[in-house]
Amino acid sequence: MSKPACPMCEMTEVLEFPDKWECVTCGHEWPRAAAPEVADGPRIVKDAHGNVLADGDCVILIKDLKLGGSSVLKGGSKSKPIRLVDGDHEIDCKVDGIAVGLKACFVKKA
Repeated sequence: MSKPACPMCEMTEVLEFPDKWECVTCGHEWPRAAAPEVADGPRIVKDAHGNVLADGDCVILIKDLKLGGSSVLKGGSKSKPIRLVDGDHEIDCKVDGIAVGLKACFVKKA
């Protein structure tokens, strides 16, 4: 049986326990018997606090994020209006003049 993706952050790095799964990235735990939810309607993206995000919203980083090298986006930085996209990152936006793709679990709605 293949390992499922985390229902919170959608990352595929999960730990397997006899009765549960645990995400290595965000620490979310869920029971093994639970089947992944299948959404029939449009995709709903929620921030770290559970608020629903939409195209055009502004978001604030909840923690420092390394970009590679010595570049860092500081927690508390506010983005320009966001665009929701499909893929491994749910959000495309500009933060401090830098175009970035972000996971919704690292932002809160402004």
